[in-house]
Amino acid sequence: MPESAWSPSMPALRGPWFRLHARIAISVASALYVAVLLLTVFAGSPGDAYFLLYVFPIALLALTFGCRAGLAAGLVAVGLIVGWAVVRSVSFTATGWLAHAVPMVVLGVLLGRAADRMRSAEAARVEVEAAALLHREAVEINDLLVQGMAAARWSFQAGQIDAGLQILDETLTQAQELVSELIRRAGTRGRSHSVAGITGSRTANET
Repeated sequence: MPESAWSPSMPALRGPWFRLHARIAISVASALYVAVLLLTVFAGSPGDAYFLLYVFPIALLALTFGCRAGLAAGLVAVGLIVGWAVVRSVSFTATGWLAHAVPMVVLGVLLGRAADRMRSAEAARVEVEAAALLHREAVEINDLLVQGMAAARWSFQAGQIDAGLQILDETLTQAQELVSELIRRAGTRGRSHSVAGITGSRTANET
């Protein structure tokens, strides 16, 4: 089984399709870039605002990969706008260039930062739920041991040595299974301590 930081029974990080399939998101964003570029170069006039359609690939990449990718996506859009202006021999004033470039970059950064914060919040939520699950399982193991030891003690006090030993063996075996399962699901490489070995030693000492 591959190493995993989370138990299979713990809640997994979930998200929209583009976060789960990053390569597809890159392909879709690339296709959108090309489509908008072709539209601005061959279909539109200099007065058209087709370049505003770049917000779609920018938003897709920013939400998929975060702030840095959003910034890069915005800069790519600015570069394509520059290419469009060169091909169509369109000139802008400094204010015009700012009006075209700044919104693209700002959009990518803001959406990327928001996506990063959402991922951090989701990871924190999953971590809290994982800790709560581990706590419940630890309580379950503790209750199993306490009840088993109490039952074995009553058997010993009643003079039923064999019954008490059997209860101890069953309790420790169940505890071993629970702990081993807990360690396996946590994805650790360490081997659980052999409760069966302790049981065998204790049985030998008792007899």
